[in-house]
Amino acid sequence: MGNGGKGLFDLEKHFAFYAAYHSNPINVLIHMLFVWPIFCTFVVLLHFTPPLLRLPVPFADGLAINFAFAFAFIYALFYVLLDRKAGSLAALLCMLCWLAARLLAGRLGLSLAWKVVVTVQLFCWTGQFIGHGVFEKRAPALLENLSQAFLMAPFFVLLEVLQDFFGYEPYPGFHASVHAKIEAGRREQPANKQKFCD
Repeated sequence: MGNGGKGLFDLEKHFAFYAAYHSNPINVLIHMLFVWPIFCTFVVLLHFTPPLLRLPVPFADGLAINFAFAFAFIYALFYVLLDRKAGSLAALLCMLCWLAARLLAGRLGLSLAWKVVVTVQLFCWTGQFIGHGVFEKRAPALLENLSQAFLMAPFFVLLEVLQDFFGYEPYPGFHASVHAKIEAGRREQPANKQKFCD
């Protein structure tokens, strides 16, 4: 049975939107490799924001809660609400990214960290645009819906991995329903909106 979610927590709707822009296997592979590094390095930069509050923890001066933690936690919570099983794994990855970013930010310092972040971001974004332009031949989802594309990208690639390697579905019939939504959407769209370039 489906999750029955509507609006913000409608997993089928989110997945169908994102999957419609990622049907080429090479483009999907590129996103599998590059989406999570983009997420993680962005969290590195957020570690240099001022603390919002400080939580007391044993054997330490306290845990500073800043925008890095808030960003990772919001993503983690959203994914769990979308799907408890895969979402819990995605949430774990989000918080591991936060922990890794915290350690990296502390080790590098801002003067070096931002250079590493910019380099990784440029490399990963370039790879993804090549994936869309050369292999998918369709504009990225972010040009259609920026917030949805950014919010769903990490979870989308995780679901792709779980489906491809473990046959995972959030519930029986999920992928068939998503495929039907994608095909219906493509029939409704003008042909010129599906092409990255003429």
